[in-house]
Amino acid sequence: MPSEWIARDDQTVTLKGEWTLANYRLIKAALQQSETQTEPGKPTDATVSLDAITRLDTAGAILIAELIGVEKAQAVADWAAELPKEQQALLVRIAEAMEAPLDVDPPSYSRISQALASVGQHMVGLWSQQRQLLAFIGLVVATLFHLTLRPRHWRLTATVAHIQQSGLNAVPIVALLTFMVGAVVAFLGATVLQDFGATIYTIDLVAFSFLREFGVLLAAILLAGRTASAFTAQIGAMKSNEEIDALQAQGLDPIELLVLPRVMAMLISLPMLAFVGMLSGLAGGAMVTSLSLDISLTQFMATLQKDVSVTHFLVGLSKAPVFAFVIAVIGCLEGFKVSGSAQSVGEHTTSSVVQSIFMVILIDAVAALFFMEMGW
Repeated sequence: MPSEWIARDDQTVTLKGEWTLANYRLIKAALQQSETQTEPGKPTDATVSLDAITRLDTAGAILIAELIGVEKAQAVADWAAELPKEQQALLVRIAEAMEAPLDVDPPSYSRISQALASVGQHMVGLWSQQRQLLAFIGLVVATLFHLTLRPRHWRLTATVAHIQQSGLNAVPIVALLTFMVGAVVAFLGATVLQDFGATIYTIDLVAFSFLREFGVLLAAILLAGRTASAFTAQIGAMKSNEEIDALQAQGLDPIELLVLPRVMAMLISLPMLAFVGMLSGLAGGAMVTSLSLDISLTQFMATLQKDVSVTHFLVGLSKAPVFAFVIAVIGCLEGFKVSGSAQSVGEHTTSSVVQSIFMVILIDAVAALFFMEMGW
């Protein structure tokens, strides 16, 4: 049956007109009524002429490929040389796509290969993460130096507020935790040293442990879990609500406005909390030695003053600013990396806590080796 797009003459089927998406439904109906229409994907015995086609797009090429068959469509240059080169290329490309299987079997790898690939992906991600951290540290330090001689740009109110949140509000939990850990260390020391008749050295054990390591380390770990996560959640929520974009649109620097007050607050809070942790750990050890070893508080203080120099206190306290800077920077960086969803806020909050604790322990281990080699 002749139509606007299909004409049949004996063994010749002439396709004509505009075979485009706009006429797809009409052409499809005409094909269904045509006596020369065959099953999709199978060639027809009739001769097909494409001379009269004026326009052709992807939808029309699909119909032609279904009509004449995929193999004949791929060889369109051999029997329809009058068709423009662009339309021939389109028809060939559609035929190739129709011939390709829809279901592609995924490549199979051995478990060893999968494990190595997973390790490689994690290492690449870790390297990228550390590069971002170093770049962000450089940005924060540069901004800090830029504002040092500009007191009117200092955010004193925000800094004091963060000192209260991250420092003063954390004093009870830091004091309680270090007190209990000091008692545990004293119990362990007394148990071990009692076999050697040297229980008096339990005082030295507790003092060295908390002045050099546990006081600042426990305070830093608590702030890594408590404050770094808070920084990430606060900045991440601002990022989700596009408040940071609004600050930048107003010409304000987010580093100056959001990061530096938190970094300065941590630089002030963590040394104070480390000092509180040292005193609380010593108090816990003194309680245990007084109750279990019959060592009076006066003897405890006298032994502490005689055997423990102020160098150990300074060594422990010198690590606090480094820990504070790293914790604050990681917490703020993860907040800026939030993509905008609530799930992203949770993921980066968890990441900031893990990274902060890992970096604190790593730096503490490196510092312990350094101080040991220096003889301090």
